[in-house]
Amino acid sequence: MPRSLCLTRQCLGLVTRIECTVLPLAGGNGLWTLICAAGISGEQPSAIKAQGPFHGPLVAEGVLSGIAESLAVQGYDECSEMPIWRLHVQAELRRINGARSSHQGNYQFRPEN
Repeated sequence: MPRSLCLTRQCLGLVTRIECTVLPLAGGNGLWTLICAAGISGEQPSAIKAQGPFHGPLVAEGVLSGIAESLAVQGYDECSEMPIWRLHVQAELRRINGARSSHQGNYQFRPEN
């Protein structure tokens, strides 16, 4: 299974596009995420969603495969075009990594309480 996938579907003259990418999270701890951007082809994505974290790329790729199968049933076909929302996906990855790093070690240990 590839680590990225682009799917499209034509409906009422519009082309709906979904780009999904499996990416490693920062920290080198073996955690991965799946980020999907969706919207009308040729425009900005109208939705960006992330799933995970997953322990290893194979788990995330399995989720991606399941999503692709589900979307195929809904009429989406694999698209051979280059990803157009890569910057949006990278921005979401930076946001996720930033949120994760701000919560790591953000606690106080008070055994007397």
